[in-house]
Order: sequence, then structure tokens, then C-alpha cells
Amino acid sequence: MSATTVPTAPDVDTARASDRLLIAGALAGPVFAVSAVLQMVTREGFDITRHPISQLATGGLGWIQITTFVLAGLGALALAAGVGRAHRDGFGRRALPLCVGVFGAGLIAAGLFPMDAENGFPAGTPDRPVAEMSWHGVAHSVSAAVAFTALAVAAVVMTVRCVRRRSVGAAVLSGGAALVLLLPMSPEHMSVRIAVNGLVAFAWTTVLALSLRRTL
Repeated sequence: MSATTVPTAPDVDTARASDRLLIAGALAGPVFAVSAVLQMVTREGFDITRHPISQLATGGLGWIQITTFVLAGLGALALAAGVGRAHRDGFGRRALPLCVGVFGAGLIAAGLFPMDAENGFPAGTPDRPVAEMSWHGVAHSVSAAVAFTALAVAAVVMTVRCVRRRSVGAAVLSGGAALVLLLPMSPEHMSVRIAVNGLVAFAWTTVLALSLRRTL
């Protein structure tokens, strides 16, 4: 008769803690998406073809998007911790959680340093680009660029990891996400492209978190 291995209390506690971290990471994307969409359809003067989602952080109701950025960033940091717990060996075991963590920190910084009001939003703003970016506008742009570049690198790392493990579907998913995030942006319809990048980024982090939960 074979012996059955019973998980010890520390093992159970560790698994539960990892699960909570991954749940928080999985929720980051949906929370950001729901908040952004609700604001886009309710805030006067907002036009996704002209205004990036980040511009929702300006004006009297800007605190909603600022809070959304911070919450999503905290969720991404939780995901980074969960990834670090789940991937203790193999390719990218250090780089992957680090890059996801940089993504989370960048989102928080992007929220705390809002971009400038311009192009007619919020309502009452002159309908033209800002003449000179403020310091917090520059900080926002840099933070967002660093955040999404770091996540693109994370997707590349995950692609290589999945290829090495012969997980074709996961490799294609991560490779596709990396490709979208790394494609250069043109000035035309940039706000729409930024929204698409955000959708891809948060879809990828959500799928990553949910897939790792199944391995616990």
C-alpha cells in the first residue's frame, strides 16, 4: 500500500498566498478596462480617436483614472510576486517577475503623474496640443513608456520559456502580445493604438495570472 503525501500547513499557506496574489493580478486588467470604458462614455468631450485613455486623469474627475492606474499597478505588482513564487526554475525565472513588477510600478507612477489637459479635454480646455509639456506630463510619458516596454520584454521572455517547454499555444499568445507592444507608433490615431496596447497588455497579464493559478 503506497503512502499518500499530505500537504503540510506551511505548504497550504504558501499556496493560498500565491493564489491571492494571482487573483489580484488577474483582476488588474478587468478593473482598468471597466473603469476606462465607463469614463470614456460618460465624461463630456472625451473622444478616443483624439484623446488617450491617460487623459481621463485630468480635470475634476481625474482622480477616478488616477485611482484606476494605481489599483491596476498594485495588481500588477501582486502578479509579479505571484509569478516569482510560481516560476522558481527554468528560463526567465528572475527576469519575468522583475519585468512584470516594473510594469506595475510604471502604472502607479503614470497615475501619480497625470498628463496635461489638451485638445479640448477636459471640457473647456483649448482645442489644441499643449505648447510645452509640464514636468508631470513628461514623467507620465516616461513612466508609461517604461511600463509597457518592460511588459513587452516579459512577453518575449515568456515566449522563449514556452518554446523551450514546447507549449505552442502559450508561446504564440505571448509572442503575439510582444509583437503588438513592440510595434512602433505613428502620430495618426495614436490614442487608439495606445488603447489597443493597453487591451493587449492587460489581456496578457490576466491570462498569465489565470494560467499560473491552475499550476498551484
